[in-house]
Amino acid sequence: MYSEDNLLPLSALQHLFFCKRQCALIHVEQLWTENLFTAEGRIMHDKVHEENKAYKGSVRVEYGMSLRSLRLGLVGKADVVEFHRVDESSAVKWRPFPVEYKRGKPKGDDCDKVQLCAQALCLEEMLNISVPRGALFYGKTRRRQDVTLDDRLRSKTKAAAERLHKLIDSGRTPMPVWGPKCKHCSLQQLCMPEVVARERSVNRYLLQVMRKP
Repeated sequence: MYSEDNLLPLSALQHLFFCKRQCALIHVEQLWTENLFTAEGRIMHDKVHEENKAYKGSVRVEYGMSLRSLRLGLVGKADVVEFHRVDESSAVKWRPFPVEYKRGKPKGDDCDKVQLCAQALCLEEMLNISVPRGALFYGKTRRRQDVTLDDRLRSKTKAAAERLHKLIDSGRTPMPVWGPKCKHCSLQQLCMPEVVARERSVNRYLLQVMRKP
């Protein structure tokens, strides 16, 4: 269990999956700058969070709902949480169904699903009720993708939260590894992955030369 003072932003899980160095630059060194992609994502999330609660038939919708988990050590907001009314043993209950909005399209890895699963785990801890499913809405495709929050995804999410805390607690920023995704990173000018990687290569070469008999 984490204390209130040790909670990390839930959104940091997305940064961790994208790049450990980016995650440390943002959450250890407190650096941030925007590009077109982050601005579009921020505007999309702001619009969703500005909505008020609403009812859609048997579904109650909460926008920008605050979330917290002391078990995971995470805090943040859900874009949308739908509460679906279900009948169980003649008692009417509302089951949470988190919906996370993303500006792009579905990705090849589980980074978006992990963020969604973390929201579900927060809801389970806060409301003491199971949250077996959720959904991801992608702005580029304008489609919603239902996600089953199974044991595999839950284990991956818990492990990611642990890695996040270890990275932030270490206070160290990993060295950069240049790759195609660097071109889409808003922190590229601050990170300077090509320059740092080139300096490392030169230093490594000089050390090898000095060690030769």
